[in-house]
Amino acid sequence: MKKTLKIIGIIVGSILGIILILGLYINFKGVPKYKVQEVSVNIPPADSATLAHGKKLTKLICAGCHLENGKLQGKKMTDVPAVFGELYAQNITGHPTKGIGRYTDAELVHFLRTGIKKDGHYSFIMQGFPLIGDKDLEAIVAFMRSNDPMLEPVDKAQYPSKPSFLVKALTNTVMKPVPYPEKAIPIPPKSDQLAYGRYLADAMLGCFHCHSSDFTKLDPLVPENSVGFYGGGNVIIDPNTGAEVLSANLTPHETGLKGWTLEQFSNALRFGKKPDGTSLTAAMPPHAELNDDEVAAIWTYIQSLPPVDNSVQRAGIK
Repeated sequence: MKKTLKIIGIIVGSILGIILILGLYINFKGVPKYKVQEVSVNIPPADSATLAHGKKLTKLICAGCHLENGKLQGKKMTDVPAVFGELYAQNITGHPTKGIGRYTDAELVHFLRTGIKKDGHYSFIMQGFPLIGDKDLEAIVAFMRSNDPMLEPVDKAQYPSKPSFLVKALTNTVMKPVPYPEKAIPIPPKSDQLAYGRYLADAMLGCFHCHSSDFTKLDPLVPENSVGFYGGGNVIIDPNTGAEVLSANLTPHETGLKGWTLEQFSNALRFGKKPDGTSLTAAMPPHAELNDDEVAAIWTYIQSLPPVDNSVQRAGIK
């Protein structure tokens, strides 16, 4: 009996030792680096309409994390749960060494697609936009090369993020960069309201990131494979109060948006107003740049989702 217990003790001790060594290795290694793929891009000269479209997309996609004091200079991400560490959105003004002025167009496009920076570091915060249409991506890059006041060079090196052990473990195991697209990505025609709404919600705005159930179980290439897809329940932080709140169930279920009207959805999405007139939590920023047709397309897509029975506690949970 003693011999058996001794053997069991040795096996358990060995397993724990291996786990400890692996944990120390991951902790010291940190978020992994990757080889940067050389890509060829050709951003055509932008006219005023393209620049205006690029600015609109940048405000919708980038400003929430990067805009501070009217400049895209980056800031601490106070809306990210502490379990992921202390995270900072970086300076993306046109500064030649501390902003995106140090990126070529090809490096910038590669980063926006894959989340891999020009030095090979993986941006686990901004994991890339693998599904956004080429023309929309070109408009964003064209705008970022403009002299818009938001992009006026700011001589500020943003603090480096301090990822938690959880992030280090995930990025060394299951969380990997998405591959650079092998073929052109078209934008669905606006006349196909369902397809265009899916494109806006999933590919561009990434609504499923927050409105699924677990940030660590998202599938950026096939969004519908994300756990709890649009059923809500993910923990997010109200940047104004620091309180933890749960993302809403957006599916057409009684516990979600069943019974809502397009007008109510529009007021919530664009102006942060609930059907009763009160304000949504600041964890859900308004998307005032969206026009009526875009909101209607997103609503059509949301209404097509399979209903998910998930009653989400909407008040603060701290």
